[in-house]
Amino acid sequence: MTQYKYDVTMSCGGCSGAITRVLKKLNGVDSFDVSLENQSVTVDSATLSEQEILTAIKQTGKPAKVAEK
Repeated sequence: MTQYKYDVTMSCGGCSGAITRVLKKLNGVDSFDVSLENQSVTVDSATLSEQEILTAIKQTGKPAKVAEK
């Protein structure tokens, strides 16, 4: 299991809701946390790559990048 962290620009609950819906549908996501307050998304996955998850998050139209380690 690997944990990935992303910085995602979200302005409202609708933004975080869109990301939540995408991650729920993404096969291979074991768990995730979307924080509107911290502008961050944390995803646990044993099978997906960091880039695959980032691509899914970006499909919501929200600016996103891999968080600094």
